[in-house]
Amino acid sequence: MLPVAIYLGVAQLIDGAWSLWWRPVALVVVSYILQGVGHWIEGNDMGELIVIKKMRGKPYVAISPKYISKQHAKTTNLSGGNQP
Repeated sequence: MLPVAIYLGVAQLIDGAWSLWWRPVALVVVSYILQGVGHWIEGNDMGELIVIKKMRGKPYVAISPKYISKQHAKTTNLSGGNQP
């Protein structure tokens, strides 16, 4: 959806349709919300939240636990943060 929003925004700027500014903005907002819902369903954090959590020293989930094998999870700290 984001590429469509960018294309729509550029097309509207070229056409001079300033009154329709809300359409590409709405597409960006909806695509961001859908991205968040997808990450929530998978069980991992969004990239923006990971950066904020890293800066604050909070634990984060970079890769969903259901996609990590148990052996690999024991040898590496792929869940991130300050977890034991």
